[in-house]
Amino acid sequence: MPLYRLDEPAGPLVAPVMVAAFDAWIDAGGASTAACSLIASPADVIATFDADALFDYRARRPVLDIVDGTLAELAWPSLELKRARHGGRDLLVLSGPEPDFRWQELGHDLHALALQLGVVEWVSLGAIPAAVPHTRPVPILATASRPGLLREDENQGPQGLLRVPAAALSTIELTVSGSGIPAVGFFAQVPHYVSGPFAAATIAILEHAGRHLGAEFPLGSLPDEAATQRQRLDNLVASDAETQSYLQRLEAIVDEQRIPSGDELASEIERFLSGETGPSEPGHGPLGGR
Repeated sequence: MPLYRLDEPAGPLVAPVMVAAFDAWIDAGGASTAACSLIASPADVIATFDADALFDYRARRPVLDIVDGTLAELAWPSLELKRARHGGRDLLVLSGPEPDFRWQELGHDLHALALQLGVVEWVSLGAIPAAVPHTRPVPILATASRPGLLREDENQGPQGLLRVPAAALSTIELTVSGSGIPAVGFFAQVPHYVSGPFAAATIAILEHAGRHLGAEFPLGSLPDEAATQRQRLDNLVASDAETQSYLQRLEAIVDEQRIPSGDELASEIERFLSGETGPSEPGHGPLGGR
């Protein structure tokens, strides 16, 4: 039995592209899942997945509402595929918590589902912690399963070998692209010293994905949120000379306009996993994104 239940879409699909993002790993600042939420608004759910088979409820517990001493409602983690229309074509948006179990089986099921629905391309969205400053445009690293899929102005990278713990999203993309469906990815580099949501990264993901797909996605309140976050970060930096110096070093690196190497990105991801979120640790992580 497949891990999904499909409700047949109402009407034919037009050049459907599957766009996917999972929260947790490679979703720094929640930027990629926030982008998926905006792409899928409004949208209709056309497929649901077996949560009992995919999630560890002890690691990702359902949320329980208790009203006046009565157990009222449970909100379970869920993975859904939604159909949205942008730019005259259909986007099938796959988003939710990163599954804990059965990644390979899920990849094969999504491959079969993609073939059944006539998917012409797979697009992964993600966000990774990186040594980049909040005072510069959010860099986007792009990936492609074969040459010629990306615009010439996209930075495909990282340079060299990047060896990191895999994300479920990447394992599924490899299964889908291995069958011949072209795949690309857009990954925002989020300042590793920022905690909480980072609206500027979500905007950057939407802009790059939109250019690739020939669609203009709604930004909602993101521009205002990004401006507010920028002002808060600027104020925090201005209050600490050591942080100002660190930020200037990051700006100098970014202004060289070079794509980071695999070793550099791996180092930042290791810092992220170890909980070292401050700019240079003597400051003990004073910069927050909220």
